[in-house]
Amino acid sequence: MTGFDLTETIQFMNVDLDVLSRSALEPLAAAFGNAVCVLYVGREGKIFGAHFELADSYQKDANELMEGFVELIGGLPPKVRKLWNGAKSRVFNIGIQSALKPHCHEVRLSTNTLAAVARVRGSITITTYAPVRDALSRRSKAARKR
Repeated sequence: MTGFDLTETIQFMNVDLDVLSRSALEPLAAAFGNAVCVLYVGREGKIFGAHFELADSYQKDANELMEGFVELIGGLPPKVRKLWNGAKSRVFNIGIQSALKPHCHEVRLSTNTLAAVARVRGSITITTYAPVRDALSRRSKAARKR
């Protein structure tokens, strides 16, 4: 961790790789091996989903994480790469924990990262999570005491 309370400041959290397909995605998870943490792989209604984080994501920025995923995808065996290419969606999902401070927060993606994601037919999504309620209630209690 960075030493900050996640509930107090806006922070970049991680990049998840979210894949949706008409085909089962267990072979993709197996091919990634120990390089990823499998958050979920299996049915999601009528389709199949797989959700991953890089196993070594500690203190890396969004560019490093996305490029790490792209490197793994580039090393997939041909049958699994065909599964990847046939997926309905391949989303690199940047997670941001919002808070009341600072006023703004930027995640800057390099042109190299954007090109790498495009090369593997991926898209990029940014998910912002609402401030944690405990932090908001601590702030309002502190304001009332003044």
